[in-house]
Amino acid sequence: MHNDKNLHRTYETTLYAQADTAQALHMEPSERAARYYIVSYGCQMNAHDSEKIAGLLESCGYQQADNQDSAHLILFNTCCVREHAEKRVFGNVGALKKRKDEDPSLIIGVCGCMMQQKDVAERLFSRFPFVDFVFGTHSMHQLPQMLRHVLRGERQFLVFESPGEVIEGLPSKRMQGVSASVNVMYGCNNYCSYCIVPYVRGRERSRESGMILDEIAALAKRGYTEIQLLGQNVNSYGKDRGGIPFAQLLQMANDIDGIRRIRFMTSHPKDLSDALIESMTALPHVCDHLHLPVQSGSDRIQALMNRGYTRAYYLGLVEKLKKANPHIELTTDIIVGFPGETDEDYRQTLSLIEEVEFSAAFTFMYSPRAGTSAASMPGQIPAALKKERLLELNALQQRQTQKTNAHYIGTIGEVLVEGCDQRRESLLYGKLSCFKMVYFPGDPSLVGTYQTVYIKSTKSNSLVGELDK
Repeated sequence: MHNDKNLHRTYETTLYAQADTAQALHMEPSERAARYYIVSYGCQMNAHDSEKIAGLLESCGYQQADNQDSAHLILFNTCCVREHAEKRVFGNVGALKKRKDEDPSLIIGVCGCMMQQKDVAERLFSRFPFVDFVFGTHSMHQLPQMLRHVLRGERQFLVFESPGEVIEGLPSKRMQGVSASVNVMYGCNNYCSYCIVPYVRGRERSRESGMILDEIAALAKRGYTEIQLLGQNVNSYGKDRGGIPFAQLLQMANDIDGIRRIRFMTSHPKDLSDALIESMTALPHVCDHLHLPVQSGSDRIQALMNRGYTRAYYLGLVEKLKKANPHIELTTDIIVGFPGETDEDYRQTLSLIEEVEFSAAFTFMYSPRAGTSAASMPGQIPAALKKERLLELNALQQRQTQKTNAHYIGTIGEVLVEGCDQRRESLLYGKLSCFKMVYFPGDPSLVGTYQTVYIKSTKSNSLVGELDK
């Protein structure tokens, strides 16, 4: 059970710090406000974190800058999942030294998952003395306090090993449009042998269902019609606090007025329940799409990855999903070149792709992450072989994507228009419920609306259509 009194006290402290920080900026209505710019790396969770960071900064008196060059405060929200991420972040931060030398008032900060790795954060803080503040994933709510000290000329380093309680009520600056992300939980308990996430995001902490539903209802009143529920493993929602299961949360979200589409990610196969499959099928606003990472088609590699299921179990889930909803599209994550992966193991992954017929796949070459058990496993695969396997796998998945795309030719579907590509003609784009992207001619005024589209043809990764008359 969360300590509500402690949560309230923490947020109250944040509010006082916001006021103090705004006063320290000496903002007057006639003056141009100090501007911030956030460079965000990584997943949807990081992108949503950046929305919260932006909300905190604006509550402190900052305004969003159009670009990095016009900002008075630059903040890097980092990710540590991908290979070479550290080199990229260190390079981008280091490139600001000259500008900091020319303008000492420029504030530079680094936060996010990479900074939750304390040794990396300490190395960055030491190597770049012009960086004003660094904080990890568990310290976001303390940003106003950090800024208050930074404005006094004090460098700040806040990286805590324990995530503590979920902090509710923080402001958020949402992206424009009609789609919004909502966290249902934080952290992960699975400890897959290749994954750094449990170490930088902490163990699973579910939000109270009422808080989630209130946030969704408030977003609906503001005109958001598509909601994406986020968690490292949404299927585990509620287990840590003895609350309602995720399937029931979906049912409650489905009943909120104004919400037309509900998406969620990510789902761990070992926790995908029959109740959730039933809810996905029965609830009209839950989309016909599921992202279900498989990572490998080999039982031996699955065991080394500590995934907690077998190939047969995964294929059984696929069968259940397709039987319950023949229109569902499945996407996945796949890693090639995991330590000890033989050619036979790799071929089993290819055969699984052919059997499942994924709509799309996010594919990666394995790269070791310090602190994970896979990093020290024997049988590390040479980079050249990993690249060769990845190229072959991607070519196979491309054929599967084109095959699933072809099924939609001659059909009519509802598209949520996300944007407009005006490089040639005015070409609108958006997704069907099943997550397939569709491009079609139309007026830019239709962005943010739902349109009925006739599918005429396909591209390599998307569909081409026209407005249904």
